[in-house]
Amino acid sequence: MKKIVVLTGAGISAESGIRTFRDADGLWEGHDVMKVASPQGWAANRDLVLDFYNQRRKQALTAEPNKGHLALADLEKDFEVMIVTQNVDDLHEKAGSSQVVHLHGELFKSRSTVDESLVYDMEGWELNPGDKCEKGSQLRPHIVWFGEMVPMMDVAIKEAREADIFLIVGTSLAVYPAAGLMHHTRPNIPKYIIDPNMPEVAPEPNLFLFEEKGGTGVQKVANILREQYL
Repeated sequence: MKKIVVLTGAGISAESGIRTFRDADGLWEGHDVMKVASPQGWAANRDLVLDFYNQRRKQALTAEPNKGHLALADLEKDFEVMIVTQNVDDLHEKAGSSQVVHLHGELFKSRSTVDESLVYDMEGWELNPGDKCEKGSQLRPHIVWFGEMVPMMDVAIKEAREADIFLIVGTSLAVYPAAGLMHHTRPNIPKYIIDPNMPEVAPEPNLFLFEEKGGTGVQKVANILREQYL
């Protein structure tokens, strides 16, 4: 069974109504991203950061997977599919994808501020001042903030190296190290980029560009893959 590795970004979730800070000049839902998505912002105003992510969770609870998410999940019927996502929402899981690596953390998890290995599933959408881990420290969102390491990157690189087919859906390819993931694939495997705002990429053999939204683009590529490999 062929292995498809898919890198997804904010564009695929935008179709489900989840906005990103890249929509508005460094503002995320009206906030300077460095005030709500950096260790410095956390140190300066924990209450603001906690409230910001509470609102993001509340919004995400009502968001539903779109055709792009569903088409990727449906590929599991015929291929081994590994999703590597830059998104912190759970829309891939809601759609039915069974293997998902979250490079930038997960919105519905919290973690200890003194021990990064202590990660907790959240019930509901609120994480409040005074909510503590088992070691007695304040819990923080389980999100990779600007300036922090991307701990799942090594896992993602390993998956990319094993890919028979590589898809990129809804990402500007501007955020590193995730944007470099396609360069870890084996030479000459087919690569597909699906995005209505096509990022600038150097032409190469077996690179196919679909300048459209994930909802329609993923379905087109899925049909092509089934025709070629099944």
